Amino acid sequence: MDTKAQASFQEKAFGLLTADADKIAQLIRVQMDNLTMPSCPLYEEVLDTQMFGLSREIDFAVKLGLIEREQGKGILNSLEKELSLLHEAYTDK
Repeated sequence: MDTKAQASFQEKAFGLLTADADKIAQLIRVQMDNLTMPSCPLYEEVLDTQMFGLSREIDFAVKLGLIEREQGKGILNSLEKELSLLHEAYTDK
């Protein structure tokens, strides 16, 4: 595979992963906007499932060499920060 095609695949992979991360972040923001209980079992299950799925996608992309491990960690760390803000906002409520 030529370098140009590899770069294109890397860009697409990163774009798809960040789009999935944005969907999860939107779930977190909806919870923050409504300050509904973040310990709701349904919310926790959905978020855990989404986060686990994204981490598996990231691992797969790393193994294929489409993204760097640090890029994947950055995506997950960003979501974890938002989740932490949600919990802080709820406990300060």
